[in-house]
Amino acid sequence: MPSSVIAAFDYDAPSRALAIRFVSGRRYVYRDVPSTVAQALARAPSKGSYFNRRIRDRFRYTRERSSRD
Repeated sequence: MPSSVIAAFDYDAPSRALAIRFVSGRRYVYRDVPSTVAQALARAPSKGSYFNRRIRDRFRYTRERSSRD
């Protein structure tokens, strides 16, 4: 999954949680994300563009702190 913005992501279907780690190292968990949105992110040719259009500012999220924060 080459992306200049998103380093990795993981979707947990039972909890509908989409965890995204950005290239900056920051990790966010987006809540109540439909599986269709997560699947579309996986297929999107530009993960960053899809994130900005379909996920950012549309779902509740929490930032997970790392040991560096």
